[in-house]
Amino acid sequence: MIFIDQIGHQINIETTPKRIISVVPSQTELLFDLGLENEVVGITKFCIHPNSWFKNKTRIGGTKTLNINKIKQLKPDLIIANKEENTKQQIEELQQLFPVWTSNIRNLSESLEMIKQIGLITKTNVKAEEIIAKIEQDFKLLTSIKKQSKSTLYFIWREPYMSVGSSTFIHDVMERAGFVNALETSENYPVLTSEQIKTINPQLILLSSEPYPFKEKHIKEFKMLSKNAQILLVDGELFSWYGSRLTKTVHYLIDLLTKIK
Repeated sequence: MIFIDQIGHQINIETTPKRIISVVPSQTELLFDLGLENEVVGITKFCIHPNSWFKNKTRIGGTKTLNINKIKQLKPDLIIANKEENTKQQIEELQQLFPVWTSNIRNLSESLEMIKQIGLITKTNVKAEEIIAKIEQDFKLLTSIKKQSKSTLYFIWREPYMSVGSSTFIHDVMERAGFVNALETSENYPVLTSEQIKTINPQLILLSSEPYPFKEKHIKEFKMLSKNAQILLVDGELFSWYGSRLTKTVHYLIDLLTKIK
């Protein structure tokens, strides 16, 4: 059967995949929740959920430093990747060797389509539809939440300071929860100087737990840049993981919104 992925690449899957490699953490967790324990043979060193897979599955490098030789040894009949989290060069190299289905997620709609397609490819479409229905039901709860209008900066990196623009999945989640992204006219992941942060003068700063692990000690640093802003540490997985972890996102966001002054 022919499948076209989210970057327009076509793959032919003749039989149900039995040797799957996932090179994206959020999609690895999705495969677990789809019940593909026996089918997944390889994951990255950043695929920390579920913990049992992190401990026991064969690791094939990092998301941007895949060990191609180790992947070859595992002889996968399906590799599941992502345009942003993996490198173009390595995806293209793997496409020459194996069926590679690559996601491209910039909003909730694209994440739900990814879940649907992976369900179809792996013949777990019934479970995939259950996950999709739960996510859709949860996100409807946000439509009744009173929106707050505070200008917000969400940081994913330090040295240099890196935030999120409107073409990102994180922005879409922020917007649905009622956050006003101070960089909504920017795209991707803008790098900001200290002076730019002072000029933007956000009312709210969200410091993500990943990919940079912001901690309590960093709050003082940002207070120096934006004295009037409320600064909160947030769970980066629940803002940026676009697989089945989305079933936990909305209730986290609702709780987070209660902490905004």
